[in-house]
Amino acid sequence: MNETAVTDSVDILYGASQLRVALPAGARATVIRKPALPKLSDPRGAVHAALDAPVAAARYADLVRGRKSACILICDVTRPVPNRLFLRPLVEGLLAAGMPRERITVLVATGLHRPNEGAELAELVGDPWVLDTVRVENHFARDGDAHVDLGATPGRATPVKLDRRFVEADLRIATGLVEPHFMAGYSGGRKVIAPGIAHEDTIRTFHSARFMEDPAAVQCNLQGNPLHEEQLAIVRMLGEVYALNTVIDEDRDLVHVNFGEVIASHLATVAFVAEHTRVAVGRRFATVLTSAAGAPLDQTYYQTVKGMVTPLDILAPGGTLIVASACGEGFGSDEFRAAQRRLVELGPDAFLRTLLAKRFADVDEWQTEMQLKALRAGRVQLYTTGLDADERRLTGVETVDAVDGALAAAIARAGDRAIAVIPEGPYVVPVVA
Repeated sequence: MNETAVTDSVDILYGASQLRVALPAGARATVIRKPALPKLSDPRGAVHAALDAPVAAARYADLVRGRKSACILICDVTRPVPNRLFLRPLVEGLLAAGMPRERITVLVATGLHRPNEGAELAELVGDPWVLDTVRVENHFARDGDAHVDLGATPGRATPVKLDRRFVEADLRIATGLVEPHFMAGYSGGRKVIAPGIAHEDTIRTFHSARFMEDPAAVQCNLQGNPLHEEQLAIVRMLGEVYALNTVIDEDRDLVHVNFGEVIASHLATVAFVAEHTRVAVGRRFATVLTSAAGAPLDQTYYQTVKGMVTPLDILAPGGTLIVASACGEGFGSDEFRAAQRRLVELGPDAFLRTLLAKRFADVDEWQTEMQLKALRAGRVQLYTTGLDADERRLTGVETVDAVDGALAAAIARAGDRAIAVIPEGPYVVPVVA
């Protein structure tokens, strides 16, 4: 953590670049960042080293020998995963082992998000050779025939329906980014499978109030977390799965990579991440300024909610939380828009009551439910250049025209010139410890 008694301005992630915010005169700014992570000097070499020394698995070259087909999962465009570094080595290893290119599928784990196609898909994959060599396809959660029904989890009876292309592959590999996740504890690994390539019944169960309102369903916590436990149960029902896990820094450069059995390798990466992303601050603040992590995460208001929830531990009761998010692609899905409209029309308490009676959450209303946590904690304000007047009303929070003016007003209300600034948004988890 970098603490500055007085500073003129601070840069926070916003859209494809940064937003420079002038701080009020006399403000005492505590800038909260992750400790500097050493960049890997040879990222591609690190990927090959991970494949040669996996976690709880055979070497990749041995693992792929004799396999008849493979399915490799990648995260969708909302996650800045460095696919360009590892997809080609994974595919080349399969081809070298004699697997026909027609039997290799790269599957975009969209969950209930929109598909990634055209130039966006090319940018996501990051390597034209991969697109030219193997099939790269999207997962569609609403296509019932595209899924295999594996039954229900033994603990909480979550329906388990997963994309047939992954279930029926001889070799299954999930890839992704491991970072704090505001309800599953940490992203990556098992989460790329469920909800990543799950049917909407599985996803909407995860997003129901009985999971979302569980106090253990928070960032950086796996112990007793119902989402994590159900995801592990689903992986065990599925059987043999492997994962390639990555960690990136604030510059989006690779700082960690490993490969291995999906559960063991993910936990090993979580152990690395946990040392660097939880930042002990030691106090609460009446005014907190954060970002929604910049592109690609802050391209919709739907994803912006993550930036509202992650810093709540350091927000003083009734304090002001100011979130800057570009929202360059607008609001989000039609379903999310409908959920937000209900929130605005009913109010937070009545909206929550409608959720508690449901077995399946409506599509994307879970994000609105997560926003309730921020609304209960204090005053939430949004700075954005990407939403029109009606969309701003549907956010359910105050919108501001300038961040510096919002900061000055918040300081005046609190009578306290101390503010916390989190430039990287939900990729940093500040805690009072």
